[in-house]
Amino acid sequence: MNAKDFYSLLKSVPKAELHIHEEAAIGRGTIKKLYKKYKGTIMPDAELNNLFDYDDLPGFLNSFIAIQNMFKKAEDLRYTFQDLALYLKRNNITYCEAFFSPTSHLKKGFSFKELSTLITNGVEAIQKQTGCTVRIIVDVSRSFGVENAQRNLDYVLEEKNPYIIGIGLGGDEEKGPAKDFESVFLKAEQAGLHRVTHAGETCMSFSIKDSIEILHAERIGHSLTAAYDEECMKLMKEKHIPAELCPTSNTFIKKYITKIEEHPAKKLYDAGVHIMINTDDPTFFKVSLIDEYWRIYKGLNFTLDEIKQVIKNGFTAAFISDEQKTVYCRQVDSAWEEWFKAHPNCSI
Repeated sequence: MNAKDFYSLLKSVPKAELHIHEEAAIGRGTIKKLYKKYKGTIMPDAELNNLFDYDDLPGFLNSFIAIQNMFKKAEDLRYTFQDLALYLKRNNITYCEAFFSPTSHLKKGFSFKELSTLITNGVEAIQKQTGCTVRIIVDVSRSFGVENAQRNLDYVLEEKNPYIIGIGLGGDEEKGPAKDFESVFLKAEQAGLHRVTHAGETCMSFSIKDSIEILHAERIGHSLTAAYDEECMKLMKEKHIPAELCPTSNTFIKKYITKIEEHPAKKLYDAGVHIMINTDDPTFFKVSLIDEYWRIYKGLNFTLDEIKQVIKNGFTAAFISDEQKTVYCRQVDSAWEEWFKAHPNCSI
């Protein structure tokens, strides 16, 4: 199938995204707005373009931090939810679990109660505007140590925001081993929160195994290095632990792979690991969810039937009821069938 038809098909089909950082869908218009608000002048195009001119992980992180520093007041964060709504609509994403990282904002003096209110208002506005169901996973962050992670969890437990359904362990995987956060994740599990980790992104498969066996993580973000360990793939398959793959992000980091053709998504899929496709940081990696599906279709030789299954995997890996999963998957099948009926010259 050519790119034009593929994008048309994928735009018509409802999708889930389960590994996306809420602030990483920020639009360039929002960046300009914040610049004007606090500097009083229009942001030069060259300066804006320089923010996104990087080709390695340090460059990306510098850009990410620079943009985070542009949020001077808690109320500014409402713009990121508005941009997320636009992104979800463009990609026909009907269910989303997005990471929200509070630590840097708390260090600025924002209160978690303020942030929680913004989350509630932002999620409800998205759902009203797009019809997409959005839930939030708070990134307790390994980058600032166990005590900070515990404090973030305590805020979540105290606030009891119905749109916050779990915690995630993001940040520097090499400097914050998953096993160090056992007490935090145990407390979250006892409280009934869902648990996910970023693992196997920049560390070998021990990080994934520790996440599953010690932290009792229910999904693994990235999971790249599981593909290099048969026992790890077997563990994920037998325990039904989904892998939140982010092809462009994984390629960009250049830790284990340097181009899409080297990505192990197909190997994991063929091994029976429950994979789904995500973008991680769409604005920063200049990618959309539909782009990611095109890249694994074209670069990894997924068949169209396999693409449809991976789309459905996104819904079945979500933290929703079995009944909801069934409804979403039927919507995928229906939209898929309708598109091919309307395009009889295209075949699977």
